[in-house]
Amino acid sequence: MSELEHALATIARGADEIIKREALVERLKSGRPLRIKAGFDPTAPDLHLGHTVLLNKMRQFQDLGHQVIFLIGDFTGMIGDPTGKNVTRKPLTRDDVLANAETYAEQVYKVLDREKTELRFNSEWFDQMSAADMIRLAARHTVARMLERDDFAKRYAAQQPIAIHEFMYPLTQGYDSVALKADVELGGTDKKFNLLMGRSMQEHYGQPPQIVLTMPLLEGLDGVSKMSKSLGNYIGINEPAIDIVTKIMKIGDELMWRWFELLSFDVSLDEIAAMKRDIASGALNPRDAKLRLARELTARFHDGPAAEHAIAGWHAVVRGDGDTSLLPLKAIGVPAEGVRLPALLTAAGLTASNSEAGRKLKERAVRIDAEVIEDAQRVFQVGFSGVLQVGKRNFARVKLVSA
Repeated sequence: MSELEHALATIARGADEIIKREALVERLKSGRPLRIKAGFDPTAPDLHLGHTVLLNKMRQFQDLGHQVIFLIGDFTGMIGDPTGKNVTRKPLTRDDVLANAETYAEQVYKVLDREKTELRFNSEWFDQMSAADMIRLAARHTVARMLERDDFAKRYAAQQPIAIHEFMYPLTQGYDSVALKADVELGGTDKKFNLLMGRSMQEHYGQPPQIVLTMPLLEGLDGVSKMSKSLGNYIGINEPAIDIVTKIMKIGDELMWRWFELLSFDVSLDEIAAMKRDIASGALNPRDAKLRLARELTARFHDGPAAEHAIAGWHAVVRGDGDTSLLPLKAIGVPAEGVRLPALLTAAGLTASNSEAGRKLKERAVRIDAEVIEDAQRVFQVGFSGVLQVGKRNFARVKLVSA
């Protein structure tokens, strides 16, 4: 495989679409480092694995010798991206945006090479614009063009309000590409309209239009919906190592392959195919493949020893033959009269409700310190500590304290 073929294969791995692939080939042939842009609005303080799909692709570009630009949308974050929304998003305050941006700037370096990353804020250029400049920017596109966008079209058809400032979001994101002279912009498949706006804007300002590379939206722990903090189906990159391991080990076998393709640096597509064959033939246990993924991702966001420590803790509970003190201790506040087991399981986050906990007890799926427990009326007092377990892979080490 030639150097160009290797670069194209690396760039294309996991990608949903590369718009103007032929232009990408020509720019790669030029030998100059390309400017790779990805924008993130700091709408929440923490990043999760879904965000790292783009970060991983940026790191791959870095490893190929290109210049990546991590753009924090501190200006556009105050508008609020309307993508996928059926109502106008509540704008964030400047203080909210800046606080979130500060945490983003540190978290991204768990994936990106700090020395090879250009960190920018789009307030650099938008704060310099006058009202007249913004009006001229708004004149670049028509309302009809904006209504081609699926989410705007649906809201308009349903007679749901669309605020004028929401039309500014794709325009400002597009202008970011002009300001940064981007060669390539990365984004999720749901951001395609905004990414194409960058091409249009660059052409208007006399720049070569950027290549657009869209990445799939990572399914969350449920294997169905996009990973999202609001849905609770996420893994935060700042979570404790044991939580990352535990959550990864719960995902379905089919979802595991999707995560390998989009999140792994260490496992090639050929190796993924080989593991699939080995599992189909019975030569490999899916659990062992999942452990490989858990080890890699946990080491990335913590370090190697932390990953091994967390995996040892996971084994201690699942096998019932290890040191459960390796697990983090979660303090749960309870009233003076104590708490019944269903409520305790729910408070520990092992069941969604007391009724679900009751069902799990009847199914003999609940263990305390490896012993099966069925008594839903059992009361636990302040001072109790132990490992609660629901099913094979859902567990927590807890200590009860006064509420």
